[in-house]
Amino acid sequence: MKINLQITYLDKNEKKDVVAVAADLVAFETKFNLSVASLQSETKLTHLFFLAYSVEKRTGAIKDKSFEQWLETIETVEAGEAKK
Repeated sequence: MKINLQITYLDKNEKKDVVAVAADLVAFETKFNLSVASLQSETKLTHLFFLAYSVEKRTGAIKDKSFEQWLETIETVEAGEAKK
C-alpha cells in the first residue's frame, strides 16, 4: 500500500509529490494508534501532514526538524494523484 501526497511549501512557492510507503504508514499507526485504513472514512489534516513529514524525514529531505518545526514551513498537504 502506498499513499501519494503533494506538499506545498510556504517560503519556496514550490510543490513536491511524495509517496508514503510501509515505513511511513507504520509510523502513522504507531503515532496515532489508528489504522491507516481509517483515513478513507475520517481524514484529518494532521494525519496527512504527519504522513508527508514522515516521508520527508525518511528520505533525508529534512534532518533536524521536529514535526512542529516542519509544519511551520508548510502551506498545505493534499492527497496526490496516483502515478501511472
